[in-house]
Amino acid sequence: MSFLDRTRALAVASAVAALIPLAAGSAQAAPPATHAGLTWSLLGTGPDGSVHVGGPGGTASDPYHGDTPATASLPVLCLRADGSPKPDGITTDFYDGWAQGTVAPSTAVKGSRLNSRAAADSICQASFGTGWRQAEFHDGHYGPDESATGGWTFWAYGDLRPGRFWVAINDQPANPWN
Repeated sequence: MSFLDRTRALAVASAVAALIPLAAGSAQAAPPATHAGLTWSLLGTGPDGSVHVGGPGGTASDPYHGDTPATASLPVLCLRADGSPKPDGITTDFYDGWAQGTVAPSTAVKGSRLNSRAAADSICQASFGTGWRQAEFHDGHYGPDESATGGWTFWAYGDLRPGRFWVAINDQPANPWN
């Protein structure tokens, strides 16, 4: 997909996302999120179009409390985990897993719009289609058959620019919706 095609697709997805209710299926919309959320950044690039994302010490990422106020506008880091094998040249461990798929950034959204995991996932689905969801802190796999999961960073296929991205965490109160 060319840069122009991707730009057009993102513009259409943004318009569609604005029309999708954030609390789908509920009789009334959930209130805006107010809690600080976890963010990650691009740490580097690797072989075969892979990228390394995460928030290790030194990048101000806080998976225990959140590190970015819900008033900030950042892209959601979206993931389509489709079982893709990791490229040769990437070594995985607990702190540097393989997400078994592709990441892409949504357009920037205020953290206050992320009032539930479903709301964050719907932004990814509106941006990229079925099978996409918000990336999660523990999406990195490692071990002999890549069946163990870790945290802090992971590798995936993708084309990201430097910057910060909203990322979910499933076992700590560090999401905007907490």
